[in-house]
Amino acid sequence: MAPAASLPLCLCLLLASGFGHAGKLLVVPMDGSHWFTMQMVVEKLIHRGHEVVVVIPEVSWQLGRSLNFTVKTFSISHTLDDLNREFKIFAQTQWKTPEQSIRSLMTGSAKGFFELIFSHCRSLFNDKKLVEYLKQTSFDAVFLDPFNVCGLTVAKYLSLPSVILAKGIFCHSLEEGAQCPSLPSYVPRLFSKSADTMTFKERLWNHLIYFEERAFCSYYLKTAVEIASEVLQTPVTLTDLYSPVSIWLLRTDFVLEFPRPVMPNMVFVGGINCLQRKPLSKFPSAVRGSSYDDG
Repeated sequence: MAPAASLPLCLCLLLASGFGHAGKLLVVPMDGSHWFTMQMVVEKLIHRGHEVVVVIPEVSWQLGRSLNFTVKTFSISHTLDDLNREFKIFAQTQWKTPEQSIRSLMTGSAKGFFELIFSHCRSLFNDKKLVEYLKQTSFDAVFLDPFNVCGLTVAKYLSLPSVILAKGIFCHSLEEGAQCPSLPSYVPRLFSKSADTMTFKERLWNHLIYFEERAFCSYYLKTAVEIASEVLQTPVTLTDLYSPVSIWLLRTDFVLEFPRPVMPNMVFVGGINCLQRKPLSKFPSAVRGSSYDDG
């Protein structure tokens, strides 16, 4: 398993033009549990001397709760109660359909939560003062969570290198963006419940899931892509947004993945969420000399 220390190292290599140079990083995070891991990395980078600016909505669950980095906020049209209500609807939908599929994640009332998250990007770019600040500030790279697509839009708008941190990329964006083959005949899709040694029937079913995924992902991410096209003032696709990514930091381990090719800019950083335990204390001499040693 790649040690957690490799993650800051990869970012430092991207940011630094020399061994003694501290970089300036723009962070576009995702709220909730997505932020916990990213915050650990951000604070580690700050500890190593890098300057960090985090761009967040003025209403959020966990974002911005740190005094170690510069926070830039932008106004949004909904309240925290609205966010809580939409997430509750989304969560209840998932509990009602334990047999998850791509369709259950993207249809019905659950889609309202994602639409709310995607709308943040339009609000960000409507803040002209903030956008001008981002344009005038000489950032070295954008560190982002790919879930809401906004970080990718910001990176493309500012023409900056981008670093993704994620356990996995929803839909088919990882293999297409990184040009990493993931053939349905050999690599099971999400929710397929198949192993990598599939029968002909399972491979056929895997292909059907793949085509369903492509159809529904386009529907699910439609608003995010439309906002990106508005901001960039040209029609864009998901591939246009994901392809320029400089480094993919995947919060998993190679041995936990199905066999598939891995591109040079994909780095496995499994274990970063593991708590570093203290060494076990030594047994007192009285215990070492007890009957337990007589075995």
